[in-house]
This record gives sequence, C-alpha cells and structure tokens, in this order.
Amino acid sequence: MTEKILSAQPFTNPMLYVPKAMFFTKGKAVHKDSLTSFDLNIVSVSSIKPPKCKIISLQEGRNYLVPGQVVFVIIARQSTNEPNRLIAASVGLANPAEEGQYGYLSEHHSTGETAQKAGDYAEDMAMEMLATTMGLPNDSSLAWDERQEQWRLSGKIYKTQNFTQSAEGHKDGLWTTVLSAAVLLI
Repeated sequence: MTEKILSAQPFTNPMLYVPKAMFFTKGKAVHKDSLTSFDLNIVSVSSIKPPKCKIISLQEGRNYLVPGQVVFVIIARQSTNEPNRLIAASVGLANPAEEGQYGYLSEHHSTGETAQKAGDYAEDMAMEMLATTMGLPNDSSLAWDERQEQWRLSGKIYKTQNFTQSAEGHKDGLWTTVLSAAVLLI
C-alpha cells in the first residue's frame, strides 16, 4: 500500500534532494500567539499538510529515509535541566474531512502542562491557524462540536489530532528533552 502512496516520486537517487543553494531572510511580526507570530514571518505554506497527503506509520516512513537526505519536518521540542519540571512538545493537526483540501500543522512547546493539555492546545492552534490561512481568522462559524469531536468552519468539517510527548525533568538535573515531529516525505 505504501508503494502506491509514494510511487509518484520514488527515492531512487537521494542526491536529488541535496540543497544546491540557500538564502537568508529576516522579519518581524506580532500576534497574540507565539507560533502565529513566527509563521507570519515565513513562507505561508510552512506548516501546511498537503492535500491527499497520507499519514503512514513510523515504521513505514523509515523505509523511505536515506542517510543525508533532506527532509522537511514540522517539529516541536522542549528541554529542561530543572529536576521534576514537567515539559511537553506537541504537533497538532487540523485535517479537513474532504480529502482534496489542505490541512494545517502546529507546534507547541510548553512547561508545566500535561500531555493532554499541551495536545489539546496544539489541536486548537492548528485549527485557528488553518482558519487564518484560509482568510477566515475571525469567522464566527468556527466552532467545536463536543459531541461529534470535530470542528466546523464555514459549513465544512475538520478533524484534529495531536502527537505529544511529555516528561518530567531528570531528578538529578540532567538535561531532558521531548520532541514531536511530522516528517514530510517527497
């Protein structure tokens, strides 16, 4: 099944994905949420889940990686060397029910939050940011349906989920790091 998903561009030559150029940029943006203020500075598709992009298992995905290959990731990470400090890293996904539409991924890094709280926040942020990319940041139709466990925006249905890792800082003050990532395969 995976071969059908990714057969459009097989990984026959990893050198095709080695960067040949780079450029520098800088910017400033202001928003109530840290991640949105960051995203307003960069390419607007930075955290877009492409239309028809299938979610596959970690084990399956590893089969498509080659050492030295350039991969695109949406990554959340948090570290602490404070004993017993609760940390979390979460990637949230807002995914439309219609397969041909794009979705949105968010990153949330926190201290003092449980995995549940961090994950819920990442999901909410992904949905709000998707609405922003669609030009609907203040759309009054954006609503969470508790019973159906889904979002509605402008008459369309969206599902959210999160991938969260949390941990307590090591008791002896060693660095503890948590990470969550969405790896995009080309």
